[in-house]
Amino acid sequence: MAELTDLSFLGHGLRRPECVLAHSSGYVFASDVDGNGGFAIVAANGVVRRVSAQHVGEPLKPNGIALLPGGAVLMAHLGSEHGGVFRIDPQGSVDPYLIEVGGARLPPTNFVMHDASGRTWVTVSTRKRPRQLDYRPDACDGFIVLMDARGARIVADGLGYTNECAIHPDGERLFVNETFARRVSAFTIRHDGSLADRRVFATFGEGVFPDGLAFDAAGGLWVTSIVSNRVFRISPEGIQELVIDDSDRQHLASVEHAFQASAMSSEHLERGQDRLLRNVSSLAFGGPDLQTIYLGTLMGSSIPYFRSQVPGHPPPHWRHDISALIDEARL
Repeated sequence: MAELTDLSFLGHGLRRPECVLAHSSGYVFASDVDGNGGFAIVAANGVVRRVSAQHVGEPLKPNGIALLPGGAVLMAHLGSEHGGVFRIDPQGSVDPYLIEVGGARLPPTNFVMHDASGRTWVTVSTRKRPRQLDYRPDACDGFIVLMDARGARIVADGLGYTNECAIHPDGERLFVNETFARRVSAFTIRHDGSLADRRVFATFGEGVFPDGLAFDAAGGLWVTSIVSNRVFRISPEGIQELVIDDSDRQHLASVEHAFQASAMSSEHLERGQDRLLRNVSSLAFGGPDLQTIYLGTLMGSSIPYFRSQVPGHPPPHWRHDISALIDEARL
């Protein structure tokens, strides 16, 4: 188990770095809501460069982000009424990437992942608006969209507040966090990209709300918990290990009471500024040996990180050519 004293912090002045990505170049990327929304590029020395969306209309609220070959970034837009996925190039130009599925506009959109096969996976936590109406134990209308050469389609539905998803290192299974159902579910990925054989891989108890996830090289699944500021590792056999804990017991008890009474609100997620992990939401393995764990947060202005005893599994974007993005950032 890591101690809070093991934490270091990278960068400064970030605004809601909810999602973090690491690249073999040593750069770390984070979603950032500054200005019209965009993302931040953080060098190993902590220098921050923002790529702000040159966007007319409603400012983007980036949640999940994905790094594309060539340095463009996909961002899931967590709008107040509508969502979607937008592509932002190294200069900040914005283009809609996925706005609707089956003729219906996407609701506020949580996460986007671009896999090694060139497919794009998108999660929508809930169809309810405002989203806090589904901060409930019975949440069940989240879904997953797949966009590939055949187009965009819903490949899983009825999920308990869909959050981040990741493909297992074997390439044959997709794992997804269901935040308010308090579980990780797994699917088999068929040859056509459809998902089958839904099953529960892990369940969590009081005070745990799974949000971000990533695999290590040994097949272990690392999961972050918002509200409780915890990070877990789940072995391939399903054994859970608490890796780091920065919870506020009194606040957690208050949230748990509201959650069980179906009275949890956005205010419960907007607290946590006084904790080191600042409401931890995602994680990414990085560093030259993939043994540095970077953490995304809802309330932070920098990126916490610590060392892992086990290396991470390289993410799909690990060796993408992003020279255009780095050159544009001039870090």
